Amino acid sequence: MKIIIGNASKELGKLIASKLNVQPFSAQVSKFADGAINAEVESNLCGQEVYIIQSISPPVNDHLMELLFIIDAVKRSGTKRITTIIPYYGYSRQDRIIKNNNMQSALNAKLVANLIQTAGANSVAVIDLHSSQIEGFFDVPLTNLSCFEAFADSIHTENLAIVAPDVGAIGRARAFAKTLEKKYKIKLSDKIIVIDKYREKAGTSHVMNVIGEATNKNCIIVDDIVDSGGTLCNAALALKNCRARSVISCITHGVLSGNAIEKISSSSLDKLVTTDTIFHKLEKTDKIEIVSIANILTHFIQGGKDAS
Repeated sequence: MKIIIGNASKELGKLIASKLNVQPFSAQVSKFADGAINAEVESNLCGQEVYIIQSISPPVNDHLMELLFIIDAVKRSGTKRITTIIPYYGYSRQDRIIKNNNMQSALNAKLVANLIQTAGANSVAVIDLHSSQIEGFFDVPLTNLSCFEAFADSIHTENLAIVAPDVGAIGRARAFAKTLEKKYKIKLSDKIIVIDKYREKAGTSHVMNVIGEATNKNCIIVDDIVDSGGTLCNAALALKNCRARSVISCITHGVLSGNAIEKISSSSLDKLVTTDTIFHKLEKTDKIEIVSIANILTHFIQGGKDAS
């Protein structure tokens, strides 16, 4: 077994390799003067089972092309099997065709899946896909791993309520509640709160209605991606206005674009817990906690029972 780590997941990949007690290989990635990327890997991979670890995280296009070139280079070395581990699947939010004003969008999440397969991946593992329909975009085995166990260790269980930040996140919130119920032997499935958000008219800010009982609750907002942080901060304020005792969020992928960190730091949110699917150096706030998914991916590589 060989582990190859892309530039997007260096720290996570090294941690996984350490847990597996194997020496990882870093792909040698270079750029030409015109911006074109080249990737090279060790040539002694013939007959080996290879795991490539690379998030499609910002800068998304560079890291995607790097991943594709690494897969192709590994395939051309005569490897036995390539498992591509993509902790954060960039373009996952573009998982449907949008038609409006005589314009037609691409189906980017599927196109990226096609590119990964064409490059030579025999199987793919991801963490917490934005939508389960993306699994159908792949014709090779895909494992969609949950990171709920990593979050569960950061939770204080007193007087909890699980919050879905919108109607589409109710399923994720219920699944997280079941994880906590199983781990801590508590009852949470009947304590789901939903944030109903809408715009009264174009150009106005979202109105946040809290559906459920938040008074004196320690609320946990559960979602897969935090990007600019605006919706999350507004949801936290709405819950505090409903007399929630505390509000933390457990969100898998911390994209944290623009001034998201500053926005979260000055918000009503008590803490954001996110994972290392996307690498960040956080020096400006103590409101953000990073938990690692290394154990989850190590277990997957070792052939443990898959989570979905």
